[in-house]
Amino acid sequence: MSDRIPVSDVTSAFVPPHAEGDTSRSLYERRRHIYVREFKGAFQRLRRYASWILILSYLIVPWVSWGERPAVWFDLPGREFHIFAATFYPQEFMLLSWLLIICAFGLFFITVFAGRVWCGYACPQSIWTLLYIWVEHRVEGSRHQRIRLDQQPWSLGKLWRKATKHLLWLLIALITAVTFVGYFTPIGELVQGLSRLQAHGWSWFWLGFLVLFTYLNAGWLREQVCTHMCPYARFQSVMFDRDTLIVSYDSERGEPRGARRRHQDPDTAGLGHCIDCGLCVQVCPTGIDIREGLQPQCISCAACIDACDSVMDRMGYPRGLVSYTTERALEGRQSRLLRPRLLGYLAALLIMVALFIHAIADRVPLDVDIHRDRGQLFQTLNDGSIANSVTIVVRNLDHRDHQYRIAVSGIDGLHSDVPPITVPAGASRQRVMTLSVDPDRLQQRSTDIQITIAATDAPDMRVVRESRFMGVSRR
Repeated sequence: MSDRIPVSDVTSAFVPPHAEGDTSRSLYERRRHIYVREFKGAFQRLRRYASWILILSYLIVPWVSWGERPAVWFDLPGREFHIFAATFYPQEFMLLSWLLIICAFGLFFITVFAGRVWCGYACPQSIWTLLYIWVEHRVEGSRHQRIRLDQQPWSLGKLWRKATKHLLWLLIALITAVTFVGYFTPIGELVQGLSRLQAHGWSWFWLGFLVLFTYLNAGWLREQVCTHMCPYARFQSVMFDRDTLIVSYDSERGEPRGARRRHQDPDTAGLGHCIDCGLCVQVCPTGIDIREGLQPQCISCAACIDACDSVMDRMGYPRGLVSYTTERALEGRQSRLLRPRLLGYLAALLIMVALFIHAIADRVPLDVDIHRDRGQLFQTLNDGSIANSVTIVVRNLDHRDHQYRIAVSGIDGLHSDVPPITVPAGASRQRVMTLSVDPDRLQQRSTDIQITIAATDAPDMRVVRESRFMGVSRR
């Protein structure tokens, strides 16, 4: 028996496809340009309505004022984040983290329930790509007209159409970029500064970056972002189960597929209901064939459902050859809406939302830091009392100026030497506070104390911090 490991030559699999006599398949496939066909239907109307609502909301919100400031303004230099009546500060970063976790669990819940409907109806990449394709249809014509235009040699008419399309794409990218920067800089001042070429250098930088980013992603990369760049397409299958609502093709009903005359009975022709028109592929923004089964590139936009239903109507066949359904339903079994995984995500989502709302409702726009003097635990004053030095930092997180009174408790006779502190809105003030007490009041070397900071004009605006008083009793 031979003790040698058998080997085989696999280098032929890596021969370039242009090599002479090559019959292998290339490891890398060149990108195939997708000419998306414009189509109308119930799901596409819903998709367009959702897209326009989100786009208009995105464009309008920076222009809305709240008092003397924008309603939504992320003021990075001032370290203030204004969202309508509320103002948040970097010290409250945990609230933002909490909100992002809620969004993540919301996405998980939606995915378990209905697959990638977020991608098809609300993802900014899909919405702006749909807008760019809409412009392309208006300038270059229908799908077949665009294919013929790209196959034609360059001419004045072709150059005019291509230039108009790209100029409109750049204009949309510019409006998108200005609006995005307008969430961080008051958009009125930003537009005036840009028109006079007096905007800040960082505004120009981010404006140029976002114009290029939008133009490339929505105009050129398109489905490549969904297919290769977005991680959601890769881990979505982990959250799917047999009862997840997905866009699917009923192969039992559709196969074998083939052409036939309108209203011809498919049973007499030995065919399924699919007439193999390819319309479901032509309307797909990622260029997949839904008849090949669930694929990572599918964004659940339901364009293939609208296209197939229209064909079924013309042929006189019942709708639903391509539909939102579940794997269990395709097997002829009853789908389960309420299932442990979905209920688990829903319960976690509702609990976190409730706790987040409670945290916002009980939020006190006041932050206090207290630091003991580490260099000297305590000192004895001339009158014999024991003193501790404490540094206190008071941050006013409200939109109004406040005066704060400081009170100490925990030891009888303990008092401080700090008068009320006035702190402007959004600012902070630091004071060194001396706490003193008669040593006969001390029971031990370290005693827990409470320091209360409260606004004089708003009693509910108060914060209590724990600290320790160090000292030695004379007893």
